[in-house]
Amino acid sequence: MNAQTAPPSSRPVRAAEAACEVVELLEVLWDRGRDAAPVAPVSASQLRVLYSLEREQGINLRTLGEILGSSPPSVSRLCDRLEALGFVERTPSPVSRRELMLNLTRSGAAYLGELRVQREEVLRSVIENMPPESRAALRDGLAAFRDAVERNALSPGTRRADRTA
Repeated sequence: MNAQTAPPSSRPVRAAEAACEVVELLEVLWDRGRDAAPVAPVSASQLRVLYSLEREQGINLRTLGEILGSSPPSVSRLCDRLEALGFVERTPSPVSRRELMLNLTRSGAAYLGELRVQREEVLRSVIENMPPESRAALRDGLAAFRDAVERNALSPGTRRADRTA
C-alpha cells in the first residue's frame, strides 16, 4: 500500500516518517558542507547560536537562552567558544551596565555565508540528478512545509523557545 492508497489518517504519519529520513540524510550532507568550510566546523548548538544572532543582532544572553531553550550557563559557554573563534562579540548594553549584548561578527557572517554556499553545492549536485517533475514537486512540497512551520511557529501558545534556531 502506498501513500496515495493509505487511509487518510496514516498519510501524515507516513509523511512524517519520510521527512525524518530526509532530515537524517540532510544531516549527513550538512556535515560534508561543514567539513568543507574554510574554518574549523562549529557544533550544531554553536551553529544555532550563529543563526539566532544573524536574525536578532544585539540580544542578551537571557533572550538567546529563551530562543534556544537552554540555560544561561550553557548559552554563556557556547558564546565563549564562538567568541574565541571570532564569530561572536559581546558589547556593553546601552540600556544596562550589567547586561551584555551579543552580535555576530563579520567573520561569523562570512562563516555562515560560506557554509550556505557549501551546503547549496552539495544539495544542487543531488537535486540535479532528479527528474524535472520531481524537482518541481520537491520545490512545491518544501514551500508548503515552510509555510506550515511558519504558521505553527506564529500560532498562539507557541513559546519563542519552541522555535528552532
